[in-house]
Amino acid sequence: MAAYIVVVLCSIGRAADLTAPELALALQRKYEGIKDFSADFVHTYQGGVLRKQITEGGRLLVKKPGKMRWEYTRPEEKLFVSDGVKMYSYIPQDRQVIVSNVPREDQATMPALFLAGQGSLTRDFTPSFGELPAGAPDGSRALKLVPKSPQRDYDWLILVVDAASLGLRGLVTVDAQGGTSSISFTNLKENVRLADKDFAFKMPRGVDVVADAPLR
Repeated sequence: MAAYIVVVLCSIGRAADLTAPELALALQRKYEGIKDFSADFVHTYQGGVLRKQITEGGRLLVKKPGKMRWEYTRPEEKLFVSDGVKMYSYIPQDRQVIVSNVPREDQATMPALFLAGQGSLTRDFTPSFGELPAGAPDGSRALKLVPKSPQRDYDWLILVVDAASLGLRGLVTVDAQGGTSSISFTNLKENVRLADKDFAFKMPRGVDVVADAPLR
């Protein structure tokens, strides 16, 4: 197995020549070796029922298994934290925190959870090549992933990766209402030894706490 992984990773230099299943396998192997990463992000949502467009930005921290911190800083402050067991959604303006359980790996539906090591590209999806989103950097490839089981949150997703390094450059999802959610990543740093305390949520004073699902 170790020798096989080396062969797959050596093929990264030829990523532009890989088939979609081969690229999905190379990505899966690469990200199995990444323990954590940090990045700046820009999140754009457009379309949907209201035909609106929203652009936001902030900082992302991810640590496997299942830990994430999405800290939106513009234009409105928002915070979404997963400590690997519970997920916390906090918008200061609403003075409310929604708490839910992190889905088990075999129940993960949020595309973002795949960034945190939940799920498998090769097991859970059928891969093909997709269209690069507008503004994607030169040298990118778009891997379209259609879930083998219907998902509530999205119909399909696209991973935008650097063709040379397989570094993550973006994530695109399309929902049932035709809305497109695009996240682009910059300043990506892998295996930076993030601390567990970075994913500890401190409950603000005076907020309403809402359980989105029965907490276990």
